This record gives sequence, C-alpha cells and structure tokens, in this order.
Amino acid sequence: MDSIKIIDYMDRRPVLLNANMSLAVAVEKLLESQRPGAPVVGEQGELVGFLSQQDCLAVMLKSSYHCDLTSKVKDCMKTEVLSVRPDESMLHLAEQMTGAKPKIYPVVEHGKVIGAITRQDVLKAMNTYMQQCYLSPA
Repeated sequence: MDSIKIIDYMDRRPVLLNANMSLAVAVEKLLESQRPGAPVVGEQGELVGFLSQQDCLAVMLKSSYHCDLTSKVKDCMKTEVLSVRPDESMLHLAEQMTGAKPKIYPVVEHGKVIGAITRQDVLKAMNTYMQQCYLSPA
C-alpha cells in the first residue's frame, strides 16, 4: 500500500476558487461539483486558502437573516491549509485522515495546486489494494 501514490488517485481537474470571487459563485461551484470544499488559489496557481461547505454554511446562515450574501471567498476561507504532494504515500494520507483532519486536501507541486484528493479517493485506493490482497495467492 505504501507504493500507491496520491498522484494515482487524485482529481487532476479540481474545483479551484479565487479569493475575490463572491461567496455565492463559490457555493454554486461547490454544489455543481459535489465537493466538500475547494482550494483557493492566487494568480499564479499558488495555494492561498481553502473554502469548505461548512465555512460557507456559517456565513450564509448569518446572511440569511438580512437576505444579503455579499461576502467574498477571502472573507471566510481558511488560510492555514493542510496540503499533500503528489508523490506522497496513499497509506500515510489514509492514516492522517483517520483523525479529525480535512475531508479534502489540495495536492501541491512546486508551489502550485495541481489537484485535490478526498477521503472517497483514499477509500477507493484502499479498496483496490484490499481486493488485490484477496486475489493474490498466499
């Protein structure tokens, strides 16, 4: 399992948001993609934050009282973001995800976001690996 790398299972075309985008547009993108969150990138594709559905929900709830959703992504994104490299072990990431860690990680290479990986992707990799264990003669 240690030989399976993140690059083998990551989403190579993740939803990417920018900090100046309206929260309403960001929410639409998250809903359309059915993702629990998305990396926020700067002009050069560098990781500057992360916006989760939970972050959006908190701001939208507050805005619903006045019916005025004027927030930008930068107003509610997290700026301290856990990320992974494409050459990292899927096993290491799976161990990391068993705790109260994010459900989705940006995949960063040479300072730029090149993908994203979710718990579902990790579970798929682990399932494929386990199926091979059962098919291989002992």
